[in-house]
Amino acid sequence: MESKLYRKILIATDGSESARFAATAGVELARLIGAKIQAIYVIDIFAYSSMPQDLKWEEAMYAQSRELGREAVSDVEKEAKDASVEVEALILEGHPAEEILDFAEKQDIDMIVVGSLGKTDIERFLIGSVSEKVARNAKVPVLVVHSKSL
Repeated sequence: MESKLYRKILIATDGSESARFAATAGVELARLIGAKIQAIYVIDIFAYSSMPQDLKWEEAMYAQSRELGREAVSDVEKEAKDASVEVEALILEGHPAEEILDFAEKQDIDMIVVGSLGKTDIERFLIGSVSEKVARNAKVPVLVVHSKSL
């Protein structure tokens, strides 16, 4: 069954357990409706901006983030290919929620799939939640998958 409503699904991953659950749900949904997947990982280049750092430390953190990103999108690619779902994987840089939303709009994404870490109210207030920001600001439907739900 091919959906006319959801042709392109964006799976945003950070490599966490909840993101892997979300990827599984997104891949299965794409398989069932005949959609294509775009898998992205966003390197948060602002995460350490308030910390004093030297160039070597910054390069090491960036390299580590790129490697984590490659692993995260590779996991989604493998799962999609195993399910015979067309997939394209990319690594972006910036604020994760903003990059996810911007990418979705520019690429005409029909649905966004993200994982939720299930942060407490205090954690969300202090540091925010990427999935919450995406769900609140997206112009397309957002499926937020909690790791406990699968």
